[in-house]
Amino acid sequence: MADISLKDRVAIITGAGGGLGKSHALELARRGAKVVVNDLGAAIDGTGGSASAAEEVANHINASGGEAIADGANVTKADDVAAMLKAAMDKWGRVDILINNAGILRDKTFHKMTLADFKAVIDVHLIGSATCTHAVWPIMRERNYGRVVFTASPSGLHGIFGQANYGAAKAGMIGLMNALHLEGAKYDIRVNIVSPSARTRMTEDLGAPEPVLEMLTPEAITAAAVFLVSDDAPSRQIISCAGGGYATAHMVETGGAYLRPDKQTADEIAAHWDRISDKSDIKFYEDSNGPIANFIGKAQGRDG
Repeated sequence: MADISLKDRVAIITGAGGGLGKSHALELARRGAKVVVNDLGAAIDGTGGSASAAEEVANHINASGGEAIADGANVTKADDVAAMLKAAMDKWGRVDILINNAGILRDKTFHKMTLADFKAVIDVHLIGSATCTHAVWPIMRERNYGRVVFTASPSGLHGIFGQANYGAAKAGMIGLMNALHLEGAKYDIRVNIVSPSARTRMTEDLGAPEPVLEMLTPEAITAAAVFLVSDDAPSRQIISCAGGGYATAHMVETGGAYLRPDKQTADEIAAHWDRISDKSDIKFYEDSNGPIANFIGKAQGRDG
């Protein structure tokens, strides 16, 4: 099998001054992509800012024979993102790949969390990803080519204590991906999610043992990201990955049950709960028509 080549592709990677984003930037550049290394240079909680992290990564790529420019756009600010896009277009005339990776943490249990902290995390992870994607979308439509990757988390898929804001932002990406997959299909814009667990400055304080942290390399996550931005990438996939393990995650429903009109009450739902929640007949649907068709079919068959 031939190696995946990204020769002459132009990629924007947010949060690329360190951690996963830096690993993505270096590997995309190694495979021939021209890279916009975006990083606000803020602290983990989103405060402060410095251009040095993005510049260091871009300089390393250029010194290694690749092509990169550094950018300090705040992904939550549309004007900043527009200027970042203009810089890429002025230099290379196209954008083929967007990896939404920028993020912050403000972990607290929900009853101790301020709404300001809740909103700040949503703004960077979800709104920031949407802002960057909205900016590149017209270019990708016009070129009939695009690869967009959102960076989610097990926190969004399964929940992590103390991360109501982070989990909500990451889960929101699933709905965004689903819609953009449908809207981008005719333009060969493929939209996916990587849901990583890796050792970065955002995870080192979570208390995992050192041998486990040593396994959780950013490079293992980058392998999934590169696959998802390649020419032959799938679309509407969530790759869950950690320490060299890879799986796809899916939103599914049980087969459920149909209740006749005279039984469509809370009491009957309670009486039929074991059947409604039975996981032995799990179904995956390509779009929202699936569950509707399932229920209509049950109604027509008088199931229940």
